[in-house]
Formats: sequence, structure tokens, C-alpha cells
Amino acid sequence: MSKSEESIKSIKIENVVASTGIGAKLDLNEVIRILDGADYNKERFPGVVYRTANPKTAALIFGSGKIVCTGAKSIEDVSSGLNKVFEKLKAMGINIPKKPDITIQNIVASADLHTVLNLNAIAIGLGLENIEYEPEQFPGLVYRLSTPKVVMLLFGSGKLVVTGGKKPEDAEAAVEKIVEELDGLGLM
Repeated sequence: MSKSEESIKSIKIENVVASTGIGAKLDLNEVIRILDGADYNKERFPGVVYRTANPKTAALIFGSGKIVCTGAKSIEDVSSGLNKVFEKLKAMGINIPKKPDITIQNIVASADLHTVLNLNAIAIGLGLENIEYEPEQFPGLVYRLSTPKVVMLLFGSGKLVVTGGKKPEDAEAAVEKIVEELDGLGLM
């Protein structure tokens, strides 16, 4: 198995953040009464926080009718978690659109390049225009890719984090690209 294949196999989605709207204003004091275990403290946060157990997600529900889902490990988990929220809101008598638009805002994934990385050499090799590396302030190298449009954090251990993706394939493309670039520089 090549380094690229091995690294791609190690990709794990850590968090999917998505947003939707139901097209109706919500009385959050009423929402909190219907959603068992939900939190609402408007001095701390302007929305209701409702956690689902299976899948494990958190829905941030705002009075405007906007809902943000976070903590999901897949796009399917986003849909499933939000559907549970929609069902509860329907039980309150709120008219929910048949298929509310769900927009993926961010996918955070991790991966392992299975090699120790020399971040100083990588910073120089990749060129400083897309790199931020200040080891005194943060132990990782920040690499901004234009295609796919993601930000990658590389660590000396060979572990990395990809954030800013809109689909799982963005993480795969980013990992493929970094392996190719590091290989080309003789740094892998």
C-alpha cells in the first residue's frame, strides 16, 4: 500500500457542522419545554442547545428558526440528528417544510501520514505564501490550500487536521495533495 493510500485510509471525520432553517419564528421558552434535556440560558447563549444521543449531535436552535447542527461524524448523522429535532418541533405544532435545505458549513477530519514531519523544512519547501508556522505559539504548521479550499494543520508526529471542507472528498483530496507535495520535496 502506498503512503498516499495508507494516509487516505486513516482519514476520520471528527465533526460536521451544518445549518438549516424552518422558515418560522420560534418561541424558545416553548421549545425548551418540549425538548427534554435541552439547555437555554439567554445570558450565556442566544439559542436552545439540544443534544441527540443516537447519532450524537447538538442542535443550536435560534428564535429566527435557524438551526445549526454540530458534533456529527457524518453527513448522514447530520440529517438523522436534524430529523429528530424536526419531529419534536412538529409535535409542538410547528409547520416544518417537507425537506428543509441543509447546508454543510464545515467538515473537520483528521488523518495520519505515518511518518515524522520536519515542519521547518516543509514551511520552506511549500513556500511561505500559504503557510503559517510559529512553533513558539502553536506546535502545528497551518497550510491553506486553494484546491480544495481547506486549511490543513500539520504536526511533527505526522498527524494532520483538515478543516473547511464542504464534502468528505475534500479531506481526501487535501491529504492526496499534501502527500504528493511532500513526496515531491523529498520530505516524506
